[in-house]
Amino acid sequence: MRAVFASDIDRDDPLRGLEVGDRPDPTPPDGWSTVAVRATSLNHHDLWSLRGIGLDRDRLPMILGCDAAGVDEDGSEVVVHSVITEDSWRGDETLDPRRSILSERHQGTFAERVAVPRRNLVPKPPGLSFEESACLPTAWLSAYRMLFSRARVAPGMTVLVQGAGGGVATALVVLGTAAGLRMWVTSRSERKRSEALELGADQAFEADTRLPERVDAVMETVGQATWSHSIRSLKPGGTIVISGATTGDSPPAELRRMFFLQLSVIGSTMGTRDELERLIRLCVEREVRPAIDKTLPLEEAREGFEAMLAGELLGKIVFTP
Repeated sequence: MRAVFASDIDRDDPLRGLEVGDRPDPTPPDGWSTVAVRATSLNHHDLWSLRGIGLDRDRLPMILGCDAAGVDEDGSEVVVHSVITEDSWRGDETLDPRRSILSERHQGTFAERVAVPRRNLVPKPPGLSFEESACLPTAWLSAYRMLFSRARVAPGMTVLVQGAGGGVATALVVLGTAAGLRMWVTSRSERKRSEALELGADQAFEADTRLPERVDAVMETVGQATWSHSIRSLKPGGTIVISGATTGDSPPAELRRMFFLQLSVIGSTMGTRDELERLIRLCVEREVRPAIDKTLPLEEAREGFEAMLAGELLGKIVFTP
C-alpha cells in the first residue's frame, strides 16, 4: 500500500527522512481492526517524529500520522482515537504511563490502511465529512481538553490563545467561541491575526503586546517565546494550560508572580476517547467545523510538511489516500 513514512531522522533537516512509497499492509493482532483511511491530517507531532522526538531510530521505517477517519472491516464509518494504552489500563487513557500514540510504536495513519485497537474506533456521524473528522483526534481533541477538562472555563470568561494560526490554536478559537467564551489571540503575523478574527476571535494582538485587561486563562502551546507574556497576562487566580512548547521548554519560571498572584499552571496532553465522542457531538450539534488550510493527495504530502515547517498554515492540512 502507499504510505508516507520516516526512513531516517535528522533533527536539523527533518524533511530529509520523509518518503512517499510502498509499505506492507497492516497485520492487526487480536482485538485490533484494519481501517481503510479516507482522510488523515498533519500535526506538529509528525515533524517532531522526523526530528527523532518520540520516535527511536530502531523503529524505522515508521509510517507517520496520528489522525484518521475511514471505514472499518464491518463497513462502518469511524474516527480513530490515536492514544494507544496497555490492554489492562482502565480510565483516562492519557494517564497511562505506558501510553503512546500512533506513529510512535505502531505504524501511523498516513497510508491507505491502518491497524488500531477496536476500542479506539469512534462512530463518525453522517453530518461530518471524512476530511473534517480527520482533523479532530489530535489538534481539536487537545484544544477541547485544554479548554473544558483542564482550564474548566465558563461562558463569559476571557481566554488568551498564544500563537494564532496552527491547528490547536484555530481549534481553541472556534470551540471557545461556540461555548460563549471571549477569545483573544496573539500572533506576529498580521494575516494570521486577521484570519483569527474571521474564525470568531474577539480581539487579536501582536505578540508580547500589553493587553487591555488581564484574562481568566491562557492557552499555551508556543512555550519559551510567549511564556513571560502568558504569566503577565493572567488575572490573580488565573490559569495557564500548556500542551506544547514549539519554541523551547526552558523559560524563566517567574515563581514570585506565580505564588503572589496564586496562578495555576496545568499540563494537558491529547484527550480521552470519551472526550473525542463529546467533541464530535459538539461539532454536529453546534455546527462547528474545523478550519482546513488545504487538502492534498497523500502522494503530495511533502508540500504539506513544507508549509507546516515554514509556519504558513491557518488550520489543518488534510491528506486523502
